[in-house]
Amino acid sequence: MAYMHRNILELKNIGYSYHSLHGETKALEDISFGVREGEFIAIVGPSGCGKSTLLSIIAGLLTPEEGTIVVNNPDGSLHYPKIGYMLQRDHLFEWRSVYRNVTLGLELNHKMTKERLEAVERLLEDYGLDKFRDKRPSELSGGMKQRAALIRTLALEPQLLLLDEPFSALDYQTRLFVSADICRLIRAAGKTMVIITHDLSEAISLADRIIVLSGRPAVVKNIVSVNLTLADDSPLAARNAPEFQQYFNTLWEDLTHED
Repeated sequence: MAYMHRNILELKNIGYSYHSLHGETKALEDISFGVREGEFIAIVGPSGCGKSTLLSIIAGLLTPEEGTIVVNNPDGSLHYPKIGYMLQRDHLFEWRSVYRNVTLGLELNHKMTKERLEAVERLLEDYGLDKFRDKRPSELSGGMKQRAALIRTLALEPQLLLLDEPFSALDYQTRLFVSADICRLIRAAGKTMVIITHDLSEAISLADRIIVLSGRPAVVKNIVSVNLTLADDSPLAARNAPEFQQYFNTLWEDLTHED
């Protein structure tokens, strides 16, 4: 696993509630952790505990009702990191080719520069989609669609990638290979990533640290640093590490035993 230096973001005592005519439902309570530059963080927790809500707060789509998010830029500035947000579904447009899908963000943001388009060409090659650039999304496999969605996200050169169960729609075998391949490429690009997953094995094999949330209202129940002894540090090989089962047992205990 890669190791990092400073926090680019710090969540401090984040709280959030949903409001309706029937009252208030507390979703998140006193959530605190940092996100280090170059780090992969996985967030796990019971279904409905508020994981996606937390990701939306980090993305700036929701404003926390309590607490703050502190930005630590090396130059001391207060600008928020550029965020790339990838959802469970690929949301590719069938009437656009693969190439026109992956450049959609650049088009909408008026950033179709020579440098950005050259970067897209490199990503298409790295992710094995260069030969499919003129195809329609319906002509791609599920794993290829997810790769295209990620290229679209990376084309805008985000500093922080937020992934909300991006592999959950794939069959198990495809999920194993696609998640390992995509995360290998994200690491090679030096990106910082926060991923939500229900798959504990996926969290252990991909992440540097795992944030374990409790049931609603979600609090941080545990933060597990993952250190696997492997000659091959690929996500697929990680599942054979001698420490893997102990990490799995620790996470399972955290998720199945409420205080």
